[in-house]
Amino acid sequence: MNKSFIKGLLAGIGSILAVIIMGIFVAGCAMQKAGTAYDYTSPTRRPDRVTIGTPTPVAEVGNEKNDSSSGNEPTATPTVTEKAETSENQGTEVAEVTITPEPTATPSPEPTRNVSYDISRDLLSPDFTDKLMLLGQLIEAYYYKPVAVEDLQEGLYKGIMDAIGDPYTCYYTPKEYAELMESTSGTYCGIGAYVSQNMKTNVITITRPFVDGPAYKAGVKAGDIITKVNDTDVSSMDLSSVVAMMKGPENTKVTVTVYRESLGDYMDIVITRGFIDVPTVESEMLDNNIGYIAVTSFDEVTEDQFKKAIDDMTAKGMKSLIIDLRDNGGGLLNTCINMVDYILEDDKLIVYTEDRDKRGDKFYSRDGHSVDVPIVVLVNQYSASASEVFTGALKDHEKVVVMGVTSFGKGIVQSVIPLTDGSGLKLTTSSYFGPKGVCVQGIGIDPDIVVEYDSTSETDNQKQAAIEYLLK
Repeated sequence: MNKSFIKGLLAGIGSILAVIIMGIFVAGCAMQKAGTAYDYTSPTRRPDRVTIGTPTPVAEVGNEKNDSSSGNEPTATPTVTEKAETSENQGTEVAEVTITPEPTATPSPEPTRNVSYDISRDLLSPDFTDKLMLLGQLIEAYYYKPVAVEDLQEGLYKGIMDAIGDPYTCYYTPKEYAELMESTSGTYCGIGAYVSQNMKTNVITITRPFVDGPAYKAGVKAGDIITKVNDTDVSSMDLSSVVAMMKGPENTKVTVTVYRESLGDYMDIVITRGFIDVPTVESEMLDNNIGYIAVTSFDEVTEDQFKKAIDDMTAKGMKSLIIDLRDNGGGLLNTCINMVDYILEDDKLIVYTEDRDKRGDKFYSRDGHSVDVPIVVLVNQYSASASEVFTGALKDHEKVVVMGVTSFGKGIVQSVIPLTDGSGLKLTTSSYFGPKGVCVQGIGIDPDIVVEYDSTSETDNQKQAAIEYLLK
């Protein structure tokens, strides 16, 4: 028996324990993006990076809207970009939408956590370690080619997270974790498209290629179903992994195999990757001084883009406003909260979270700014996670009229936990609730005015319905 192999497996077992312990206590770990440390053992500290939507909604290629996963009967993951945060339909290459709570948020009391079992001890029982050693011996003795110990170890870590049975909980290798952190920045190098994943079928669909982006130029169309990336079958893979495969250095090529329903056939499309500076906010002043703002995801850059759009249109005499969150799979919580804060009057509850011990945080409006014109928010079945936090808060305070169809329904929060070796975990840690105490998980937000999208219409009938409502 190869002693180095056995040592490697034993090291793997130790690493599993380290992962679990570090995932719980996070001693000495620092958030890569935030640059601040946090400690779960401290009763007043909370994870700095929280994902709220990576439902399975729309993901943007090249961009995490986590959220791990996130209307009605969720069938899509929230939007993610080529970054990797999702709803039943995950989106852009950011399969998950991470949310960073503001340090000024008011935390609720945190009772002592009650743990009824010792998962670290029970996991590393003698029976488990003996069986693990036996598997290693059998692989070494009979498998037809050499196997890297590191690959087995990474597989063990991923397997532990997969075994929880939560589509939004997972382990990230150092490479995957770095890509996840990049995904919320708003800039990446990839194919430039929004993609989504159906949480029930795992089908990954291009929801929108960026105009003039690499995928668009190569001929990718909305509705294309991704089946392979560089000849690797992605039918059973999670959105984040597929998005990571489509990203890469500038001017390198990636072959994406898609099924195009209109042709009833498969196509191999070669795409030359490029840097994508994702415009997460698009705005214009419509006739009759109706402002229009479309928000595609809640990234780090989104807050400033959103506020600038509002300020610019206010200066031009905006009399009413449409905020379009259709196909928006989520994003950063602090970004979402600050955008809601910019619209609401001060001292209004925006959202609160609760973990399994009924402890969590409450977030209030406090920036001294508000928008005092009639507002319509457009949502659809792919509006998930942070989009639902945004919509729910404004709807509960009767600040807006919600129009469209029921949103995705992702009401759970994921915390991204960095480990000292560069890897990380994403764990579903709590549920979130709107100001009126409703958690949208599995139910979504019902619109005040239902307007189904008419794909046969020459115009955007939902947007037109919002305009007509504001002109009454």
